[in-house]
Amino acid sequence: MAFFDELGKKAQTVAEVAAEKAKAAAAVAGEKAQNAAELAKINMAIASEQRELDKDYRTIGEWFVTEYEGEIPEAVKDLVDAVAASKARIAELEDSKPKRENDEEKVVVPEGMKVCPVCGAASDSKFCPQCGAPMGE
Repeated sequence: MAFFDELGKKAQTVAEVAAEKAKAAAAVAGEKAQNAAELAKINMAIASEQRELDKDYRTIGEWFVTEYEGEIPEAVKDLVDAVAASKARIAELEDSKPKRENDEEKVVVPEGMKVCPVCGAASDSKFCPQCGAPMGE
């Protein structure tokens, strides 16, 4: 019987050691997951601030170009000319868009139906049955 008692004690000790190792591994995994989540949160905050910074720079640039329209310094003249060329090209492209039939006249849409913003088809689904575009709210 002493042999079985000794074997039982050793098995219990092995089980306790394994449980402690599992707890330690779970703690390390939890800490790593928490660190990864914190890093992702910080990266998202940085990206958000970068977008705000870009937006602010864009606003400053737009103000500068409109405020000093005739007095643009040579250092930024090429950039201002490129912006003006892009705006002109956008206007050209907007004018070259084909006119849709429903652009000229308002179409009466039955209650509960929505008009597709892309092709103008009416539907009560989330996506246009004609072109597959989202129908919006």
